[in-house]
This record gives sequence, structure tokens and C-alpha cells, in this order.
Amino acid sequence: MPHEQSRRIRLALADTPNAVTLARLHTADVLLGWGVSSGIVDTAKLLVSELATNAVRHSEESEAPALPFSSESGVQTFELLLEVVPGAVRLSVWDRDVRPPVLKEVGVDATGGRGIFIVAVMSRAWGYYPARPMPGKVVWAEIALASTSPDENPDASVLSPRRPATDDLPPSGHAQADPNLIGRVLVGIKEL
Repeated sequence: MPHEQSRRIRLALADTPNAVTLARLHTADVLLGWGVSSGIVDTAKLLVSELATNAVRHSEESEAPALPFSSESGVQTFELLLEVVPGAVRLSVWDRDVRPPVLKEVGVDATGGRGIFIVAVMSRAWGYYPARPMPGKVVWAEIALASTSPDENPDASVLSPRRPATDDLPPSGHAQADPNLIGRVLVGIKEL
């Protein structure tokens, strides 16, 4: 992708339920416009969906002082930053909740609580940091950009550390779920 370092765009959204859909659509539009492959765009949409959902959901629980979206409303905002950094697409969401994200273990019957787990599994790296001078935090995730040819990236044949080689499958005979496939299924379900 030419001029990787110059790709950066911000979007402020009200923390309303439709913000997650808007963030996902914005992500797809921007990344496809930058020439990012559709597989990476699908993963980015899933991660943005999870990060934006957390920003909307936890804004109501936040102990941070309210900075209203408008003078007539208690609606607050969060911000999505999309950028291309060397070798990756970075997705960052700023919200007013100062509490750090928590990677939880949830039961198979749980209806929520998997957002940060999905982010951790589907990204090459993720983390958070306190937002300064604003209240809150920034949660970010990076998705590796696939090389278009083996000559561009000599390590392209090396498997991601999150994806086991075929020889590493459990001896029980059960194949492990493909996190990219799971991600695409979750995006499809959320878009219904």
C-alpha cells in the first residue's frame, strides 16, 4: 500500500446504539478507499464493532465527569481513529470511561463479555492507555497488513502466533476454530 504513514482519519460519534453501525460502516468505507484488502477490512469491522460497543455500553457506567454532546442532551461522544502504521492498520477508540478494559473468561452460555477477548484474538497487538489531558482512555488494536508478494515480506510464510500450525492441533481430533471465520460470522450476525 503506497504512502502507509500518511493514512489517518478521526470520527467523533455520539454514544448512542446506532453509533456502532456507523463506526463499522465508516471503517469499511475508509479502509476500502485506502486499498486495504477485504479480509482485513472484515476483521477491522469486527474489532471496531467490539471497541465501539464497549465505548457506548460503558459510557453509561462511567464515573468520569460528563462532557455533554450538546447543551440540551446528556449524550456524550467517543472517538474512532483509523490509521495505517508500518505493516498494520491501527484502530483506536477513545471514550470517557477511565476504567481499563478487562479480558474476561465467560461461560459458553453468556450473552456478552467477549468483546476484549475477540479483540485480543483477532489482532496482532492491542492495549490501552489513559487519555491525557481528556478524561478516559484509548483502547487500540492493530491488524497486520498482508503482503501482496513474498518478496515484499520475507516472513510472510511464518504463521501468526495466534494461529496454530496444523501440527499443533489438539490430539483429540477436534480442529480449532478459525478466529477469522468466527469474526466474519459475528460481523454478519451483527449486521442482521
